[in-house]
Amino acid sequence: MKIGLLQLNSTIGDFAANRRKLLAGYEQACARGAEFVLAPELFLCGYPPRDMLLRPDFIDANLAVLAETAGSVGKIPLCVGYVDQNPERPGRALRNTAAVLQNGKILWRAHKCLLPTYDVFDEDRYFEPAKSVAPFAWNGRKLGITICEDIWNDQDFWPERLYRRDPVKELIAQGAEAIINISASPWHDGKERVRLDMLRRVARDEGVPLAYANLVGANDELIFDGHSVVLDKHGEPLALGKGFAEDLLVVDWDTGSPTPKTDWPVREQQLFAALSLGIRDYVGKCGFKSALVGLSGGIDSALVAALAADALGPDQVMGVSLPARYSSPGSLTDAEVLASNLGIRYEVLPIESVFQSVEKQLATIFAGTRPNEAEENIQSRLRGVTLMALSNKFGALVLTTGNKSEMAVGYCTLYGDMCGALAPLADVFKMDVYKISRWVNREREIIPAASLTKPPSAELRPDQKDQDSLPPYETLDRILDAYVVQNLSKPEIIARGFDPAVVNDVLNKITFSEYKRRQAAPGLKVSPRAFGIGRRIPIAQKFRVTV
Repeated sequence: MKIGLLQLNSTIGDFAANRRKLLAGYEQACARGAEFVLAPELFLCGYPPRDMLLRPDFIDANLAVLAETAGSVGKIPLCVGYVDQNPERPGRALRNTAAVLQNGKILWRAHKCLLPTYDVFDEDRYFEPAKSVAPFAWNGRKLGITICEDIWNDQDFWPERLYRRDPVKELIAQGAEAIINISASPWHDGKERVRLDMLRRVARDEGVPLAYANLVGANDELIFDGHSVVLDKHGEPLALGKGFAEDLLVVDWDTGSPTPKTDWPVREQQLFAALSLGIRDYVGKCGFKSALVGLSGGIDSALVAALAADALGPDQVMGVSLPARYSSPGSLTDAEVLASNLGIRYEVLPIESVFQSVEKQLATIFAGTRPNEAEENIQSRLRGVTLMALSNKFGALVLTTGNKSEMAVGYCTLYGDMCGALAPLADVFKMDVYKISRWVNREREIIPAASLTKPPSAELRPDQKDQDSLPPYETLDRILDAYVVQNLSKPEIIARGFDPAVVNDVLNKITFSEYKRRQAAPGLKVSPRAFGIGRRIPIAQKFRVTV
């Protein structure tokens, strides 16, 4: 049996385009000899549709495009994800469903059993879980069709399980001879390795071949990496889909030969590819073509510009330097060299004269006070105003340049450097910014060496350095990872050898900055726990732990 996997990129709500892409992939798979074709979870409507699922017209459009798609499918079956209605009451009105289409008809429906409600997922808000499963009998075989989370509950792989049921084992107990999984599995750093290890364990332990078709692309903050895979009954890969790109696999489950050992790209390359894809899809799916980046000469804006140039093409990126009195000559030079190396348009628009005008405006009311963050942040906000004016005039989206370390502790200015439509580095710690930037320079110097070596500075007051207000980033990032990503408590973090006073200060900064993050541009998720919808912390709260 030749199984075909369509690793495709869908857009939420673009039913006609999703259908065209699906059928084009289906025809290519059939031409290559596929006898059964798979497409990702909820592909026809796009994933995750979130509260679009509460709109009856959205559901109707999804059902209509399913019927249209079925009408175009011939003798080779196509299994694709869509939103089905649930007629049973009591119960939620919808189901997350896989449909098998053949000869113009819907042959089979398999509903998702396990509905994730952790991290970025909230499927139990919308869908009714399947109460039972059954194999799909086709061409003399029994196929176990599952959807994403249904395959993530193997008791032998996970030390702790979230669900009492294991749909895979239920299907195997009913005679399933192969497992199919259509998926929309968001990526984070290292997930591709864990996922493949888990899938291999399932195939090997159950002694059945397994085909896993995953979504690729980005929708809002979520990035889907693809890496679809076909495994034999021993858990050996017969084919592995590309990472962060569309792909088509056609593999003979019965006669295919295992592929050589998987050599994953280095971590920095994976992160760069994910972030580039996130920018490309966010800009494109929002109906734009180009982007603006404020270039400070620092490492963060340099990496964002490099990502944007890779994602959109250098001709669709403008870098803008916005110097004021505290901007060093080296910062301007570094920004100009970066723009030249990337081949992007570069403009210098000084804000000093406007800054002086605002100082004059506030002179009377500020009289008798000491200069502080108020004066510093005026500069940042004037830069935001300028970038947004350019955005409005030229129809280009502003990419903010703040990283996760800064966002965590509030080392950023509301309506200033936080202005923009997307924050590519919002889930990338500062030390990883340096690592990815060095990878960018692996063959030639693209990001100026000075941007990598000079002490980080916001340049909003004389001789300012980030470490005037923050611990060294090497220390800060380890504390942030422990608290934000690993969810450790203050005592647990201190027990790892960190200075209690430093830990207390960092955690307080995180808490006090929640209101800023709530107003921030959406950030691309590349870690197991990012700021945003996967971390829902109240702004007005007073829980503190004293040590």
